[in-house]
Amino acid sequence: MDIEHRHARQFEELNQSFSELSDDISISYEFFPPKTEEMTKTLWNSIDKLKILHPSFVSVTYGANASTRDRTHKVVKDIQSKTGITAAPHLTCVGASKDELREIAKDYWDNGIRNIVALRGDLPDPTVKPEMYAVDLVKLLKEVADFKIYVAAYPEVHPEAVSAEADLDNLKAKFDAGADQAITQFFFDVEAFLRFRDRCAAKGIKGEIIPGILPVSNYKTLLKMSKFTNVKIPKWLDQRFRGIEDSDTVTRQLIGASIAIDMVRVLRTEGVKDFHFYTLNRAELTFAICHILKRGIY
Repeated sequence: MDIEHRHARQFEELNQSFSELSDDISISYEFFPPKTEEMTKTLWNSIDKLKILHPSFVSVTYGANASTRDRTHKVVKDIQSKTGITAAPHLTCVGASKDELREIAKDYWDNGIRNIVALRGDLPDPTVKPEMYAVDLVKLLKEVADFKIYVAAYPEVHPEAVSAEADLDNLKAKFDAGADQAITQFFFDVEAFLRFRDRCAAKGIKGEIIPGILPVSNYKTLLKMSKFTNVKIPKWLDQRFRGIEDSDTVTRQLIGASIAIDMVRVLRTEGVKDFHFYTLNRAELTFAICHILKRGIY
């Protein structure tokens, strides 16, 4: 059997693995603002491909410097005006005054943007305590307008948190301040997510915790990302990718797709209906997974 036919058969097997899922699943995507003309083209090709799967919303990341902020603002407005997809810009409070944040929020509201992902943001100097945190940003946004606000959650604990309990207290404070839903950092230990969800419920957090799914196609890059995000790499995941780090892209994507699909299947049986996919601005792997995931809707 040639490689093309073998890959086709493997994707069909992945397809069949979702046959038992119900048709009430909602998906959303994360993109980052492009820096070059070529990256802009890649981004819009990805959006055009993924929009036919009817995402509930797409989020666009946000940097601390002004140029990145401006790119985010433009991409968000263009997505919503040109595609009709609900856009949810990331907004960080590091490196911006309260007046600047209010101005940005009001501009979004005036342009029909009703959803925001509220984050503290990366610290330029980790030794300097920030003036605002995500909970403060949530409060500020609710003072400006009645935004639907997403915040970040960390099933395996935020890298800077003094403890898991303190991290959970911070998440509850964000919900108490007005957050509607939380999107988690990507993870691969499904049991860790389920335990985290149980701890959120026990803490009195009633808002939905949306799992963040990262389809893996480059294992070397994942290992680098996991070090600064505090994401644990399970032994089984390492075993699946070991030996194929430099293999052809399709083989690595097949393995990445199978892992994401297995995770979603288990989470769905545990009652999870919403899934947020970190696309890294690449449509192919995410589209294949989400097409399989949403087949029952068509």
